[in-house]
Amino acid sequence: MAADQGSAPSLRPGVPPGASSAAPVVTVAGPRVARAEEVLTPEAVAFVVGLHRAFEGRRQELLARRKTRRAEIAATGTLDFLPETADVRAGDWQVAEAPRALQDRRVEITGPTDRKMVINALNSGAKVWLADFEDATSPTWENVVSGQVNLIDAFEGRIDFTSSAGKAYTLKPAAELATVVVRPRGWHLDETHLLVDGTPVAGGLLDFGLYFFHNAARLIARGAEDPNSGPYFYLPKTESHLEARLWNDVFTHAQAELGIPYGTIRATVLIETITAAFEMEEILHELRDHAAGLNAGRWDYLFSIVKNFRDAGEHYILPDRNTVTMASPFMAAYTRLLVQTCHRRGAHAIGGMAAFIPSRKDPEVNAAALEKVKADKDREAAGGFDGSWVAHPDLVPVARASFDAVLGDRPNQKSAPGSAEPVTADQLLDIAGAGGTCTRAGLHNAVQVGIRYIEAWLRGHGAVGIFNMMEDAATAEISRSQIWQWINNGVVLADTGEKATAELVRRLVAEELAELRTELGEAAYAGGRWTEAARLFEQVSLAEEFVDFLTLPALPLLD
Repeated sequence: MAADQGSAPSLRPGVPPGASSAAPVVTVAGPRVARAEEVLTPEAVAFVVGLHRAFEGRRQELLARRKTRRAEIAATGTLDFLPETADVRAGDWQVAEAPRALQDRRVEITGPTDRKMVINALNSGAKVWLADFEDATSPTWENVVSGQVNLIDAFEGRIDFTSSAGKAYTLKPAAELATVVVRPRGWHLDETHLLVDGTPVAGGLLDFGLYFFHNAARLIARGAEDPNSGPYFYLPKTESHLEARLWNDVFTHAQAELGIPYGTIRATVLIETITAAFEMEEILHELRDHAAGLNAGRWDYLFSIVKNFRDAGEHYILPDRNTVTMASPFMAAYTRLLVQTCHRRGAHAIGGMAAFIPSRKDPEVNAAALEKVKADKDREAAGGFDGSWVAHPDLVPVARASFDAVLGDRPNQKSAPGSAEPVTADQLLDIAGAGGTCTRAGLHNAVQVGIRYIEAWLRGHGAVGIFNMMEDAATAEISRSQIWQWINNGVVLADTGEKATAELVRRLVAEELAELRTELGEAAYAGGRWTEAARLFEQVSLAEEFVDFLTLPALPLLD
C-alpha cells in the first residue's frame, strides 16, 4: 500500500481541559486518490485532529460502556426505561424548530456518495438525500475521500458523470434538487488511514469533520437563495443518550472552531438499536438545540435485538427475517413510540426503508413488490410518520403518493400526537409475539445474502442489489447474527426438521460457492473475492464468541 505522510498544524485554541496541547504527530496513509489534496488540506486535517484529540477519550469510554451494558442484558435478559432520566421524559421541552430545508421530508432517498449516485439521488424528486458514508459505503480510502470530493462538486454545480455505455448524467436546476443530509460512520468504526499520535481517528469524526469543514460556510452562504442548504446529518448506530450527548458536544465544538452560529447543525438520529429505543426522549433532549428528528432504522434494529438478546432464550429468537414486518407487534410498538416521542417534542418522525429494486424485465414481480411498498408507505403515513425512506429513484413517486394522500399541502404532521396507546417495555421486547418460524429456506437465504454482500463490500461496493433488493451492511448483519443465534439456541428448522448447526451452514456455504461459480462463469468467479467472503462470513456467523460488527474483522481486508 502506497503511503502519503505529513504533519498537521498543532491543535487550535479551545481544547477542552485535560486534552493534550502538544503538537500531534499525524499520519495520512493510503492509496493515491485523485484530487485528495483538495479534501485533505492541512487546515481540514488539523480540524479533524482537533476533534479527535478533544473527543477520542470519551468515544472509547462509551464503547466500553456498550460492553458493560450488553453484559447486564445477558445477566438479566431484559431492558427497561431508565429510572435516572424519568424527569427528562416527564419534562416540558421541545427541540429547536426545523429549518426550511427540513420542514418537508415526505420522501427521502438513501445511497452512497459515488459520482453517479450523487447525481441520481439529487435529481430523484425526493425531498432529502441521505448521502451515506456508513452502511451503504464500503469504507475504502478511495470511497471515503472521493465521496467528499463528489459532494463539494455537487454543491459547486460542477458534477457530471458519463457511463461506460456513453450515457451522460448532469444535475437539474438547484431548486429541483434534494436536500443533502450526510450520514457519517458510527462510533464503533476506526479510520485506519488517518492516525493521530499512532491512534486511528474515528471514522465518524473524519466523515463529519471533512464535510463540515469544507461545506458548512458554503451551505450557509447559499441559504438565502437556496432553501435546500445547510449542514445536516444523520447519526447512525447510537446506543444511548450519552452517545447522543457526545455528538452534541462535537457539534458545539465544531461550530465554535469555525465561527458557525450555535444551533446551525441539524441532526436526525436513527433509532436502530434496541437500547436506543428505550432512550428516544433522552436522545432528543441531549440534541435538542441541534435535533431534527428520529428515524426508524428497521434492519439494524432487528440486528441489534438479535445481538443483545442472542443468548436470552427462546422468547428472543428471531424467525426468518423476511417474515418479520413492521406490522409485527414488537415492531409496531417501536414505531408507535417513535412517532409519539417525536411529535410530543416537535421533531420529525421518519419511517423505514423500502429496499426493493424495480425490475424492467419481470413486470409480475414488479407489480407485486410495488404493491407491498405502497402498503408499507400507506401504513407509515397513516401511523403519523412525516416521511419515509426509499433506496431507488423509481420508488420516490410511490412513497410520495402515500404521504401526499395524508399530508396534502402540509409539510408534515408533527401537530398530530400519534397513537394514544402507551408503549411498554414488554411490548418492545415481545419478539415471540411476531410469530413466524425458522426455516432451512430462511437459513439458505441468509447464507446467500451474507456471502454476496460481503464479497461486493470487499471490492468496494456498500449498496448491493441482491435478488431485487438493495442490501447494505445492516441486512448482512441480520443474516449472520440470525445464523449465530439459531445455532447457539439449538433451533430446529420448521420446514425440514433439521437442527441448525455449524456443519449445515458450512454445507450451505459450499453449495452457494458452487452455484456462484456456475452462475458467474469461471473467469468472473475467479476475478471476485468469493473465497475471502465465504471465510469471513463463516467467521462472523460461526465463531464461539459473537463479533459485535462484521465490518470490524473485515476492515483490514480493504485498501
